[in-house]
Amino acid sequence: MVKMYLVRKAHNNSNITTQRNRAFTKGNKMSVSSQTSIPLSKGDPEKVPVATEAIPAKSQDDIEFPEGGLQAWLVAIGNACILFCTSGYSNTFGVFQAYYTLHQFSDKSADAVSWIGSTQVFLGLFAAILGGPLFDRYGAWVIRPTAVVYLFAIMMTSLCTQYWQFMLAQGILHGTASGILMFSAMASTPQYFRKRRGVAMGLAMTGSSIGAIIYPIVLSKLLNDSSLGFGWSVRITGFIMVPALLFASATVKARLPPRRTSFLLPAAFTDKLYVTLVASMFFLFIGMFVPLFYLPTYGILHGMTETLASYLIAMINGASVFGRVIPGIMGDKVGQLNALLFAGASTGVMIFCWPAATTQSGIIGFAVVFGFCSGAIISGGAVAMTLCPKDVRDMGTYIGMGTGLASFAALMGPPVNGALLDRYGGFEQVSIFSGVMCMTGALLVLLAKAFTSQGMLGKV
Repeated sequence: MVKMYLVRKAHNNSNITTQRNRAFTKGNKMSVSSQTSIPLSKGDPEKVPVATEAIPAKSQDDIEFPEGGLQAWLVAIGNACILFCTSGYSNTFGVFQAYYTLHQFSDKSADAVSWIGSTQVFLGLFAAILGGPLFDRYGAWVIRPTAVVYLFAIMMTSLCTQYWQFMLAQGILHGTASGILMFSAMASTPQYFRKRRGVAMGLAMTGSSIGAIIYPIVLSKLLNDSSLGFGWSVRITGFIMVPALLFASATVKARLPPRRTSFLLPAAFTDKLYVTLVASMFFLFIGMFVPLFYLPTYGILHGMTETLASYLIAMINGASVFGRVIPGIMGDKVGQLNALLFAGASTGVMIFCWPAATTQSGIIGFAVVFGFCSGAIISGGAVAMTLCPKDVRDMGTYIGMGTGLASFAALMGPPVNGALLDRYGGFEQVSIFSGVMCMTGALLVLLAKAFTSQGMLGKV
């Protein structure tokens, strides 16, 4: 009697567990990852399998993405707030470059000054190798302490007087904190979107453009047209960031459970598509940052005032708002690699045309068109890399590793171009070198398409 009761109980428990797992799987597109066997009674060899853990299905094709909703769009807006404070601020280094050359470091060469900004940009991208995996493993909590360190770096920059101090505060500390913040946020948005990922990432990246419109104007006015001095001018920009970072800390959240595999994923580099995309971003990064560093200096050499020349960075980034949103929308329709290919090739063409802009109106026109063309490169590269991982929880790590490796290009690009400028005294050689680098990156994007199932001519 007792034995028959236990067998019947085991059968019923097994049916209940199976029905619960089927319902859970159907409603949430989840799969059972492990089971444990629990004895019915002490010494009884008969056991009932009970599900203990559910993990998101690995393939991006097998799970549903919200593709919108309040939480999803709040994450994208929070992402934009972080990029407003990080990438948007880093993209204004051309203002610092021109100011340092005329004031603090008037006795130093252009390439020596550019090493501060180049280090900042390099570490801001290289730290992606930390920010992406940290988000995948631990979620959005990494944003809060890193935001504090980031603001501390800006305040320390405002106190600097020596070259090595600027290198430590603005170059190293600011760059590292910026990268961890930026790529932790960028890893969050793709978890909520797939079909509309290009639009969502484009929206998030507009934060960078808006920041790079506001900060050059604010910095230029404070540095050149006020009596506040360098220290308070920089501190005020830090205070502007506080509300945006607080909002982002409250809204950016991970949707998927963390992964518990190794911190980095070396197996990714066995994927030809991924390796080719990383190589393409490397060459694009060598060329695309040069106008952001040197266009204000170029404008001053061609008769612009310091204030108007510093506004060129704002013009580039104002145009890049449209250059990030429109290619994002088109990428969702014609393919993300096609959108990145257009961005890279058109940026290369514009850099080749740079020396032809010698009048004030011509330089402004170049800034606007270049801003539109180059706007989609970073966001487009990140979206392209999300096509590679089989497990959706690895997207942040793929973005982080790829951007981290490509960041070495940002370290070498501006100083190499600064050396060309010092040697030849003009921008023709700078435009040739940087334009060739961007065109090489675009050709590698075309090659990457050959490693997809759609081929070079496909919609991918």
